[in-house]
Amino acid sequence: MAYRVGLYTLGCKVSQYETEAVAEAFVGAGFELCSFKDVCDVYVVNTCTVTAESDRKSRQIIRRANRTNPEALIMVMGCYSERSASEVLGLRGVACVIGTEGKMRLPEKALALLAERQSSGRVFPIASVLPLENAVFEPMTVKSAPRTRAYVKIEDGCECRCTYCAISLARGNVRSKRAEDILAEIQGLCDGGTREVVLTGIETSSYGADFSSYGLIDLLEKIEKESPVSRIRLGSLSPEWLKMDVIDRLSALSKLTPHFHLSVQSGSSAVLRNMKRRYNKEMALSSVLALREQIPTVEFTADMMVGFPGETQEDFEETMDFARQAAFLDMHVFAYSPRKGTPAASFEGQIDEETKKERSARLSALGKELTRQRQQNRIFKAEPLKVLFETEKGGLWRGHSDEFFEVEAFSQENLHGALCSVLPLSVKNGRLQGTIVKE
Repeated sequence: MAYRVGLYTLGCKVSQYETEAVAEAFVGAGFELCSFKDVCDVYVVNTCTVTAESDRKSRQIIRRANRTNPEALIMVMGCYSERSASEVLGLRGVACVIGTEGKMRLPEKALALLAERQSSGRVFPIASVLPLENAVFEPMTVKSAPRTRAYVKIEDGCECRCTYCAISLARGNVRSKRAEDILAEIQGLCDGGTREVVLTGIETSSYGADFSSYGLIDLLEKIEKESPVSRIRLGSLSPEWLKMDVIDRLSALSKLTPHFHLSVQSGSSAVLRNMKRRYNKEMALSSVLALREQIPTVEFTADMMVGFPGETQEDFEETMDFARQAAFLDMHVFAYSPRKGTPAASFEGQIDEETKKERSARLSALGKELTRQRQQNRIFKAEPLKVLFETEKGGLWRGHSDEFFEVEAFSQENLHGALCSVLPLSVKNGRLQGTIVKE
């Protein structure tokens, strides 16, 4: 009987991709892939450390696995374990701790630990956190995706060294996946039914920084010409990447979706300077406006932080005003969380939790208002959206448009993986409701 393994992911799209790749590796090694809720022989937890809450949730999930089966081997990987390996190793049931490197060797380590327990009756927990100084891009591929939209990791690491962020400490320097390997992976996914790929990385716009003269825009043009994929979507981008020459080249791509997720963080130039971001509010806003001029249907989503040390009420109001001018389709709003080892953790002017909570609530409320406005704008245009349908319940199909509107429409046909034109008519439960237009 095959050993049973369950996997759980915390954190970003990169982590989700890595978990899928590791899951495929376990299946290839003869394991039976099960739900994390099931009683398994091995549990794998892919952790996150972007906030203190992420650390807490990582520990919570590890303890949950131990409660489900106290006899199971728990293997922990990811950003939290990279930064706090000894702390993780001390949790009950943890048999193996690695960091953000060497993930694809987990099935091999699991088999060795299981054999050790069978022969000796016990397991000696191990920590194998590799140094990141000279790390290279770890070979990793996802061969099949459960949905018609698939993530493809093209880059790892970050060299921005923002004062608030622990991720660069957990991920190391930028290293990029070869274009040939990316194209081969996309081809395999398309052969299995994937219609859209989301190119993602720890700092996606830094792709190619470790190459001599090849960057993200070059990769996009290559995928456009040489890949059968229907839609290309980009993961989180830093606004300074969107210079005019890049925008001109982006606007010429027919497969690239007119949707950009920007890691903006703040609409205050003073706060951005203290964060050591590589742009100010004027640069970020000009990128948004320039893209809107070149690609009229474009929509933007954004990450926004409140409560950074020293953020005044005036700074926060600037962020509110920036969000209104940018007219984001959606905002992921979160409060600053001090991370050990980062410069901002020792900055003066730390913001109290009540103020962070109040600012988060106001910016989130504005985000919902902007979402409604963008949805109503699309309805008012009375033009069909191109929607990739993914899920269905009771004849109601749900998917995302090119611009990343979430859309629902009724159909008796099987629309899984279908790209359909949908005329948006109303908004219900936060989603555009429409009718399918026959072409």
